[in-house]
Amino acid sequence: MITLRPGAYSLRKLLRRPIDDVTSCATDRWTIAPASSVEVRPAKLLPGQLERIRGAEFGTIAQVVRDFRGGFDASQSATVGYRLADALLIDGVLYAGNAVRHLKARSNRLLAHHSPQEIGHATLYESWLGNRWFGNWLSDDCLTYRLAEAEGRPVTSEGTSGHKLEYERGLDMRPSRAASARFAELIVFDDTSHGDNKRDRANDLRRRLYADRAPRHPGVFLLRGQTGARRELTNEHQIAEHLAVRRGFQILDPSSASVEEIVRLCGGAEVVAGVEGSQLVHGLMLMPPDARAMVVQPPTRAVSALKLLTDRQGQDYSLVVGAGTHEAFSADADEIEKTLDLA
Repeated sequence: MITLRPGAYSLRKLLRRPIDDVTSCATDRWTIAPASSVEVRPAKLLPGQLERIRGAEFGTIAQVVRDFRGGFDASQSATVGYRLADALLIDGVLYAGNAVRHLKARSNRLLAHHSPQEIGHATLYESWLGNRWFGNWLSDDCLTYRLAEAEGRPVTSEGTSGHKLEYERGLDMRPSRAASARFAELIVFDDTSHGDNKRDRANDLRRRLYADRAPRHPGVFLLRGQTGARRELTNEHQIAEHLAVRRGFQILDPSSASVEEIVRLCGGAEVVAGVEGSQLVHGLMLMPPDARAMVVQPPTRAVSALKLLTDRQGQDYSLVVGAGTHEAFSADADEIEKTLDLA
């Protein structure tokens, strides 16, 4: 059989007709966790740091600075489940009725596809952000998996390897994998908030990985190096070694470490430090409840997204803004030390 839904979507897009998310076609919806609020805590930082920010990502400079200044409560939407009938997943796009949800970039623009085999009832936990960035997969999709698991048969279009495979094993995640499928019934979720329910699932993730058994130590510096989008701290190794000598920090390159080693070092760290980026999510998801983040921000690409995680868990967040650009910048080790001394 042939399905024309990709072609119909392309035509509506060409005609500039509104295209809703698949949740607009839900046959049933229910609240898993009610709306709530989270305290946005003031970041611990030295005077003048925020004035160095000349550019921001995932928000304006004013929004990012507001998140760093904190001192207010942020509203969190309800966590909601949606039941879809006759949903189609093909080429990274989920179709339901006349609505779509993009999970990955489309690999082609074919107007017709062979209709895939029907799976029946399933639950979908993956997201566009989780497929794009490892940090979002670990901090969000792995938590949504627990909702999917409770509602039926979790399924994902994403393959797995490396750290993802190790984390799946450690978290007892056993999804079915299907690059394309037709679902007689599919459950999806709105799980973007950072309320109490998600905090509890984050605590559960840490317990499942036995991070609470990790020996305590002063801190860990997670190297970013050349991984991910260009964001090079030119004196990264010097800063890491400085903290190792002066503070007893351990230095870890997550790109070459096993999840077992990551859990052991991050699970017991008083401080998780490093350049802003997905590699820090290893530490923020695993560090003890009373630990703090120490984030080095590039001046032209400041991001407050990781602070959402520490605010959700009620943990401290510290930052130092470097000098240069996001492609190549440096930070002052003495400033980092003074920031770590802030009560």
